[in-house]
Amino acid sequence: MEKVGRYHFMAEPFHCDFSGHLFMGHLGNHMLNAADFHSTHRGFGMKKLMAKHRSWVLSRLAIEMNEMPSQYTEFDIETWVESAMRYFTSRNFAVVGQDGTIYGYGRSIWAMIDTESRQPTDILSVDNGAIMEWVEPEKECPIAKGGRVKMGDEAQYVRTVDTYYNDVDINGHINSVKYIEHVLDLWPLEWYQSHQILRFEIAYVAETHAGDQLSFYQESVGANDYYIRIVRTDGTECCRSRILFR
Repeated sequence: MEKVGRYHFMAEPFHCDFSGHLFMGHLGNHMLNAADFHSTHRGFGMKKLMAKHRSWVLSRLAIEMNEMPSQYTEFDIETWVESAMRYFTSRNFAVVGQDGTIYGYGRSIWAMIDTESRQPTDILSVDNGAIMEWVEPEKECPIAKGGRVKMGDEAQYVRTVDTYYNDVDINGHINSVKYIEHVLDLWPLEWYQSHQILRFEIAYVAETHAGDQLSFYQESVGANDYYIRIVRTDGTECCRSRILFR
Protein backbone atom coordinates (compact mmCIF):
# COMPACT_ATOMS: atom_id res chain seq x y z
CA MET A 1 0.00 0.00 0.00
CA GLU A 2 1.26 3.46 -0.90
CA LYS A 3 2.16 5.96 1.81
CA VAL A 4 0.07 8.61 0.02
CA GLY A 5 -3.68 7.97 -0.10
CA ARG A 6 -5.95 9.35 -2.81
CA TYR A 7 -9.73 9.57 -2.34
CA HIS A 8 -12.48 10.58 -4.71
CA PHE A 9 -15.11 13.24 -4.00
CA MET A 10 -17.61 15.41 -5.85
CA ALA A 11 -18.77 18.98 -5.19
CA GLU A 12 -22.39 18.05 -4.63
CA PRO A 13 -24.74 20.94 -5.42
CA PHE A 14 -26.18 21.15 -1.91
CA HIS A 15 -22.63 21.40 -0.54
CA CYS A 16 -22.02 24.53 -2.63
CA ASP A 17 -22.65 28.19 -1.86
CA PHE A 18 -24.60 30.80 -3.84
CA SER A 19 -21.73 31.08 -6.34
CA GLY A 20 -21.92 27.37 -7.17
CA HIS A 21 -18.58 26.55 -5.49
CA LEU A 22 -17.89 24.13 -2.66
CA PHE A 23 -18.26 25.56 0.84
CA MET A 24 -14.98 25.75 2.77
CA GLY A 25 -16.63 23.80 5.59
CA HIS A 26 -17.52 20.91 3.29
CA LEU A 27 -14.00 20.90 1.88
CA GLY A 28 -12.74 20.66 5.45
CA ASN A 29 -15.07 17.71 6.05
CA HIS A 30 -13.76 15.99 2.93
CA MET A 31 -10.19 16.47 4.13
CA LEU A 32 -11.01 14.99 7.53
CA ASN A 33 -12.75 12.05 5.85
CA ALA A 34 -9.72 11.47 3.63
CA ALA A 35 -7.53 11.52 6.75
CA ASP A 36 -9.74 8.89 8.39
CA PHE A 37 -9.81 6.69 5.27
CA HIS A 38 -6.02 6.88 5.02
CA SER A 39 -5.36 6.09 8.68
CA THR A 40 -7.99 3.33 8.84
CA HIS A 41 -6.62 1.51 5.81
CA ARG A 42 -3.13 1.62 7.35
CA GLY A 43 -4.05 0.43 10.82
CA PHE A 44 -4.18 3.56 12.94
CA GLY A 45 -7.70 4.85 12.30
CA MET A 46 -10.42 6.03 14.68
CA LYS A 47 -12.32 2.72 14.90
CA LYS A 48 -9.24 0.81 16.03
CA LEU A 49 -8.19 3.55 18.42
CA MET A 50 -11.63 3.83 20.03
CA ALA A 51 -11.35 0.19 21.15
CA LYS A 52 -8.20 1.23 23.03
CA HIS A 53 -9.84 4.36 24.50
CA ARG A 54 -7.83 6.57 22.19
CA SER A 55 -8.87 9.05 19.51
CA TRP A 56 -7.38 11.52 17.07
CA VAL A 57 -8.23 15.19 17.59
CA LEU A 58 -7.44 18.00 15.19
CA SER A 59 -5.10 20.61 16.65
CA ARG A 60 -4.41 22.89 13.67
CA LEU A 61 -5.65 23.21 10.11
CA ALA A 62 -4.52 25.52 7.30
CA ILE A 63 -6.16 25.47 3.86
CA GLU A 64 -4.97 27.55 0.92
CA MET A 65 -6.95 27.43 -2.31
CA ASN A 66 -6.31 28.69 -5.83
CA GLU A 67 -10.01 28.11 -6.50
CA MET A 68 -12.85 26.03 -5.11
CA PRO A 69 -14.31 23.14 -7.14
CA SER A 70 -17.63 24.11 -8.71
CA GLN A 71 -20.82 22.08 -8.40
CA TYR A 72 -20.76 18.56 -9.85
CA THR A 73 -16.97 18.77 -10.27
CA GLU A 74 -15.23 15.50 -9.39
CA PHE A 75 -11.91 15.79 -7.60
CA ASP A 76 -9.51 13.78 -5.47
CA ILE A 77 -7.92 14.56 -2.14
CA GLU A 78 -4.43 13.22 -1.62
CA THR A 79 -3.26 12.91 1.96
CA TRP A 80 -0.09 11.78 3.65
CA VAL A 81 1.66 11.90 7.03
CA GLU A 82 4.60 14.29 6.82
CA SER A 83 5.98 13.60 10.31
CA ALA A 84 5.09 11.91 13.58
CA MET A 85 6.33 12.67 17.07
CA ARG A 86 5.33 11.59 20.55
CA TYR A 87 2.35 13.91 20.95
CA PHE A 88 1.69 15.38 17.51
CA THR A 89 1.63 14.27 13.90
CA SER A 90 1.60 16.41 10.74
CA ARG A 91 -0.70 15.46 7.87
CA ASN A 92 -0.92 17.23 4.51
CA PHE A 93 -3.52 17.37 1.76
CA ALA A 94 -3.67 18.19 -1.94
CA VAL A 95 -6.97 18.87 -3.75
CA VAL A 96 -6.54 17.63 -7.33
CA GLY A 97 -8.95 17.81 -10.26
CA GLN A 98 -9.56 14.93 -12.68
CA ASP A 99 -7.51 16.78 -15.30
CA GLY A 100 -4.61 17.31 -12.89
CA THR A 101 -5.65 20.83 -11.84
CA ILE A 102 -4.36 21.67 -8.37
CA TYR A 103 -7.19 23.44 -6.56
CA GLY A 104 -5.21 23.89 -3.38
CA TYR A 105 -3.47 22.35 -0.40
CA GLY A 106 -3.96 21.80 3.30
CA ARG A 107 -1.73 21.30 6.32
CA SER A 108 -2.90 19.85 9.61
CA ILE A 109 -1.56 18.92 13.04
CA TRP A 110 -3.20 16.13 15.05
CA ALA A 111 -2.92 14.94 18.64
CA MET A 112 -4.02 11.66 20.17
CA ILE A 113 -6.05 11.78 23.38
CA ASP A 114 -7.14 9.27 25.99
CA THR A 115 -10.94 9.34 25.65
CA GLU A 116 -11.42 8.72 29.39
CA SER A 117 -8.98 11.28 30.83
CA ARG A 118 -9.27 13.65 27.79
CA GLN A 119 -5.50 14.14 28.09
CA PRO A 120 -2.88 13.83 25.30
CA THR A 121 -1.33 10.40 24.99
CA ASP A 122 1.79 8.99 23.34
CA ILE A 123 1.17 8.41 19.61
CA LEU A 124 4.25 6.22 19.31
CA SER A 125 3.02 3.85 22.03
CA VAL A 126 0.25 2.53 19.74
CA ASP A 127 1.39 -0.70 18.06
CA ASN A 128 5.01 0.13 18.86
CA GLY A 129 5.02 3.25 16.76
CA ALA A 130 3.63 1.59 13.63
CA ILE A 131 2.58 5.00 12.28
CA MET A 132 6.25 5.68 11.50
CA GLU A 133 6.04 3.13 8.66
CA TRP A 134 3.70 5.50 6.82
CA VAL A 135 5.57 8.80 7.19
CA GLU A 136 6.29 10.44 3.81
CA PRO A 137 8.51 13.51 4.35
CA GLU A 138 9.56 13.90 0.70
CA LYS A 139 6.21 14.75 -0.92
CA GLU A 140 5.87 18.50 -1.35
CA CYS A 141 3.17 20.62 0.23
CA PRO A 142 4.03 24.13 -1.01
CA ILE A 143 1.86 26.21 1.33
CA ALA A 144 3.13 27.72 4.56
CA LYS A 145 2.49 26.04 7.89
CA GLY A 146 -0.06 27.67 10.17
CA GLY A 147 1.40 30.60 12.07
CA ARG A 148 0.74 31.99 15.52
CA VAL A 149 -2.30 34.27 15.58
CA LYS A 150 -1.33 37.03 18.01
CA MET A 151 -4.29 39.21 18.90
CA GLY A 152 -4.22 42.44 20.84
CA ASP A 153 -6.75 44.57 22.67
CA GLU A 154 -8.05 45.94 19.35
CA ALA A 155 -10.14 42.82 18.74
CA GLN A 156 -13.82 43.72 18.53
CA TYR A 157 -16.63 41.56 19.87
CA VAL A 158 -18.86 40.42 16.97
CA ARG A 159 -21.41 37.91 18.25
CA THR A 160 -22.17 34.94 20.49
CA VAL A 161 -23.66 31.68 19.20
CA ASP A 162 -25.26 28.75 21.01
CA THR A 163 -24.29 25.11 20.43
CA TYR A 164 -26.61 22.14 20.04
CA TYR A 165 -26.85 18.47 19.06
CA ASN A 166 -25.78 19.05 15.44
CA ASP A 167 -22.55 20.72 16.58
CA VAL A 168 -21.23 17.64 18.41
CA ASP A 169 -18.99 14.99 16.80
CA ILE A 170 -17.93 11.42 17.58
CA ASN A 171 -15.47 12.65 20.23
CA GLY A 172 -18.31 14.26 22.18
CA HIS A 173 -17.15 17.83 21.67
CA ILE A 174 -17.96 20.58 19.18
CA ASN A 175 -16.99 19.45 15.69
CA SER A 176 -13.87 21.02 14.20
CA VAL A 177 -15.65 22.10 11.03
CA LYS A 178 -18.48 23.81 12.94
CA TYR A 179 -15.98 26.39 14.17
CA ILE A 180 -14.96 27.06 10.56
CA GLU A 181 -18.58 27.60 9.53
CA HIS A 182 -19.24 29.93 12.47
CA VAL A 183 -16.12 31.98 11.70
CA LEU A 184 -17.00 32.41 8.03
CA ASP A 185 -20.53 33.49 8.99
CA LEU A 186 -19.02 36.61 10.60
CA TRP A 187 -19.02 38.23 7.13
CA PRO A 188 -22.31 38.94 5.33
CA LEU A 189 -23.33 37.36 2.04
CA GLU A 190 -22.56 40.62 0.23
CA TRP A 191 -18.90 40.36 1.26
CA TYR A 192 -18.57 36.99 -0.46
CA GLN A 193 -20.03 38.40 -3.67
CA SER A 194 -16.79 40.35 -4.13
CA HIS A 195 -14.26 38.35 -2.06
CA GLN A 196 -12.93 34.80 -2.12
CA ILE A 197 -11.17 32.91 0.67
CA LEU A 198 -7.50 32.59 -0.22
CA ARG A 199 -6.28 31.06 3.04
CA PHE A 200 -7.99 29.83 6.19
CA GLU A 201 -6.17 28.84 9.38
CA ILE A 202 -7.54 27.61 12.69
CA ALA A 203 -5.84 26.43 15.89
CA TYR A 204 -7.85 24.54 18.49
CA VAL A 205 -6.90 25.33 22.08
CA ALA A 206 -9.61 23.91 24.37
CA GLU A 207 -12.66 21.67 23.99
CA THR A 208 -16.22 22.95 24.03
CA HIS A 209 -19.40 20.94 24.42
CA ALA A 210 -23.10 21.11 23.60
CA GLY A 211 -24.71 23.92 25.53
CA ASP A 212 -21.59 26.08 25.60
CA GLN A 213 -21.89 29.54 24.11
CA LEU A 214 -19.12 30.67 21.74
CA SER A 215 -18.20 34.35 21.58
CA PHE A 216 -16.30 35.68 18.56
CA TYR A 217 -13.80 38.56 18.51
CA GLN A 218 -12.40 39.95 15.25
CA GLU A 219 -9.31 42.04 14.46
CA SER A 220 -8.20 43.41 11.08
CA VAL A 221 -4.44 43.02 10.65
CA GLY A 222 -4.04 44.03 7.00
CA ALA A 223 -5.79 44.35 3.68
CA ASN A 224 -8.43 41.59 3.65
CA ASP A 225 -6.54 39.85 6.47
CA TYR A 226 -8.38 39.06 9.73
CA TYR A 227 -7.70 37.33 13.03
CA ILE A 228 -10.51 35.73 15.07
CA ARG A 229 -10.59 34.62 18.69
CA ILE A 230 -13.32 32.27 19.99
CA VAL A 231 -14.10 32.16 23.70
CA ARG A 232 -16.43 29.67 25.39
CA THR A 233 -18.99 30.28 28.15
CA ASP A 234 -16.56 30.20 31.10
CA GLY A 235 -14.19 32.69 29.44
CA THR A 236 -11.69 30.08 28.24
CA GLU A 237 -10.24 30.72 24.80
CA CYS A 238 -10.95 27.67 22.67
CA CYS A 239 -9.81 28.67 19.15
CA ARG A 240 -7.88 31.20 17.14
CA SER A 241 -8.29 31.65 13.40
CA ARG A 242 -6.93 33.66 10.50
CA ILE A 243 -8.74 34.38 7.22
CA LEU A 244 -7.07 35.98 4.22
CA PHE A 245 -9.42 37.05 1.42
CA ARG A 246 -8.79 38.13 -2.16
